[in-house]
Amino acid sequence: MRTPYIPHTFGDVVQRKLRSRSGWLSAGVASSIPWPSLDVCVEYAGDEYFLRGTQREGQPSAPGIAIACDQSSSGADAAIAKIYRFTSILSWFEGGYVDVSGYMWGSHPALYGGRSVYSSMGIAGAKSFNCNHMPIIEDENIRKALAFWREGKRLDEVHDSYAFLSFYKVIESQFKDGRSRGRWIAANVDKVTDRAAKRVAELRAEGVEVASHLFESGRCAVAHASLEGDIVDPDFPADRRRLSADLVIIEDLARIYIRDELGVPDARTLYRTRDRLAPWDSLLPASTLDVLRRGDGTGIDLSGLDGRYVSVGLWPDGPIPGLERMTVHVDAFDQGIVKLVMINKRKTILLVFFLDYKSGRIHTNLEDGGLFSGEHEPDETDVRAYSTFFYKVFGNGIAELRCGDLEPVDCEIVIPVNMMMRKSPDEAIADAVEAFRRDRAKQSGE
Repeated sequence: MRTPYIPHTFGDVVQRKLRSRSGWLSAGVASSIPWPSLDVCVEYAGDEYFLRGTQREGQPSAPGIAIACDQSSSGADAAIAKIYRFTSILSWFEGGYVDVSGYMWGSHPALYGGRSVYSSMGIAGAKSFNCNHMPIIEDENIRKALAFWREGKRLDEVHDSYAFLSFYKVIESQFKDGRSRGRWIAANVDKVTDRAAKRVAELRAEGVEVASHLFESGRCAVAHASLEGDIVDPDFPADRRRLSADLVIIEDLARIYIRDELGVPDARTLYRTRDRLAPWDSLLPASTLDVLRRGDGTGIDLSGLDGRYVSVGLWPDGPIPGLERMTVHVDAFDQGIVKLVMINKRKTILLVFFLDYKSGRIHTNLEDGGLFSGEHEPDETDVRAYSTFFYKVFGNGIAELRCGDLEPVDCEIVIPVNMMMRKSPDEAIADAVEAFRRDRAKQSGE
């Protein structure tokens, strides 16, 4: 499943994009994931989705999503369908729900308000919203499963009966007949964990066959009502308690199906499994990549890295001015780890990175980099560039390396040990530049 780099745009550029055309569909959403405080544009699967922030000119604002739209009913249908699909994968990826409460379309992007539009989990910081590498959903069956999942998560703790039915449909929608579905549930019910596993044990202690119970006393009892058949009676506390207790099982089974059978990663799974170095695979021979990923350090050709130009930046802002064209030098390699030294054209800034091919990670080495004097002395641009890189990364910023037209590779967040930054990164950068100016003025005076 493709999990490509997803550009996120913040700040004034977003407002210019919103003013750049006529024709928009604006949807209000109810969300249980931290919603961005300010507007952000997310480029996903060929479209730009504008997540409208919860703060506007210092005042609370309704969360929403806007997308470009032809001003016609057919155009509106196509646009809201895209938002539905986007909210389905966003709900799964972020581990909550984002549900459309209503929408409207017109010449300008609008804010859709109302009591059903809210963010129950508070807000993310000005630039902290991040759904980068969210999976691209191209299979129709997966799309349906994620739609039912989104629906179930929205109804969870709101209406247990309909939440149960939605989670059941995640699985039911993937099978042509009930026997195959029942066999899958029976084969996977022992994979559930925590509260769901406890409930399975309780049912088995009562002599209940769990797969049949979930179908007959859950799915059918919710979906149907007859004089003779089992139903979930809204007026019977025992029925409500039974369904609420069983809900955790079917939710966990739905999660297992999407994760394991359909292979859709969420943010946490992707963090553990994504190979950060994969975008640079084309730079090295396949035989070298095989050796590096085995953790070996002999018989490899790293010439494809040596001499490359790499732009060093920070997510989501892009290249740092002054670090846009760093020359790569392979310094050392051992057991699948390659040490790269990157130097700017004036040879006044040196940065060090470790490419760990065995684990698919790239690490920043702040201790060995720095400003250097030689043929040229560092100038104010150099000081600002290096200080921006150092203090932003030290403050848990995500460093990104871009090589030509290849997808950026992102470095692991630096966790300082026995070190503390007493000022914000921006204050520390300003202090470094000011100290350089004072030192330069002092030298001039002497």
